[in-house]
Amino acid sequence: MLPMIPAGGMQRRALIGLALATLLAWLAPWIGGVHAAIVALPSPAVPAATRLQPLQPLIDATPAGGTLTLAPGHYQGPARIERPIRLEGGGQAVIDAGGQGTVLSVAADGVHLRGLTLRGSGDSQDRIDAGLLLEGRDLVVEDNRLEDVLFGLHLKTASRAQLRGNRVIGKALLPGMRGDALRLWNSRHNHIEGNLFERGRDLTLINSPDNLLRNNRFNDGRYGLHAVFSPRLRAEGNRLSHTGTGIVVLYSPELQLRGNRIAHALTDGGAGIVLKESHLSVVEGNEVLHCAVGMKLDATVEGLGQLRIQGNHFAHNLIGLFFYGEAGADRFSDNRFTANLTTVAISAQGAGAAHQWSGNSWDEYQGFDRNHDGFGDRPHEVLLFADRIWMETPMATFFRNSPALELLDFLERLAPFTSPYRVLQDPRPRMRAEAAGTLIAHESR
Repeated sequence: MLPMIPAGGMQRRALIGLALATLLAWLAPWIGGVHAAIVALPSPAVPAATRLQPLQPLIDATPAGGTLTLAPGHYQGPARIERPIRLEGGGQAVIDAGGQGTVLSVAADGVHLRGLTLRGSGDSQDRIDAGLLLEGRDLVVEDNRLEDVLFGLHLKTASRAQLRGNRVIGKALLPGMRGDALRLWNSRHNHIEGNLFERGRDLTLINSPDNLLRNNRFNDGRYGLHAVFSPRLRAEGNRLSHTGTGIVVLYSPELQLRGNRIAHALTDGGAGIVLKESHLSVVEGNEVLHCAVGMKLDATVEGLGQLRIQGNHFAHNLIGLFFYGEAGADRFSDNRFTANLTTVAISAQGAGAAHQWSGNSWDEYQGFDRNHDGFGDRPHEVLLFADRIWMETPMATFFRNSPALELLDFLERLAPFTSPYRVLQDPRPRMRAEAAGTLIAHESR
């Protein structure tokens, strides 16, 4: 004989609600076949300490191919999905892990998640505690909100996933202590579009080829986008601001960066775009504003860069372009350089010497256009005078743009007492600045 359990009115209603939910879940396969929809009952009015409804039994009772529609309320995580189902939250269902582990894990193909709020992951970097872990193929994650999570969206061996319209807000930690707002590991052919990431560490791709990131926004982070060994990445129309570094791509050939806007990357290296040994890539139509360095290139010693850098705008950066490495055969055309404190800097003489330049717009160009063809009558040259001191002697960087060094540079340009070093020559500098910025738009029509 079971012992009697006293229950007040509120506890009795909670028990009745849970019993009805379990009964509906058990009857669902016979009522509607494999496509039956499981509907969770609204949260009963119970004390705050017990108001989280168990979610895992509802998930386990949903048949493959079925739909679980959660009523407004709070549900207990962590939870795990291991069969293809559709989980709907309607924008009012909250899954709270209470600071333990990953809020929701998916280990199945064909799962669809929509309208959920995932909250309160654990804080372990070793376990990669996240708001959402995805392992599978053909997954759809749209219009969800992740908040107070260490890592945000974690794709692990996932492929052909569609992540759209989600918002990820990390834990209130220092940037180096946070997890990645987006993390892809060994995942390919995923489309990540129209998401908002805030207060994360990085957007990271590792060993993840053939992915698309389009029209996403990321604010308040360390690296805006960090890709390593991830060839054929396409990053288009993303907006990255107030991150330590904008886009960093290492050892990832056939990259395409188009139409991104990167602003206020001033710490942790501080470059808007950094590329290292990522040959056969295209950097086109991007805008890089107010960064420590607009674009930093580290060329291979073999000179296999073969990058096409076209139609970009570098403005109000401390350094517009920085070249590291002696080789490199990249092509720069139709770019705009506006109000950068230093337009081009190099690590040593010879760095970037093999690059090809044509039709770029330089705000410091001092020539004329007497035949009115839109191009300068004489080439534009970037020469180093006294500014070679801080570029070639790292300790002298502290004095860069100091009054003494500025005076020395002015006097040397006025009456050179040493031979200047030529960094680059653009034989056809563009005179109309607006033409460089709009060229790509006209060509794409």
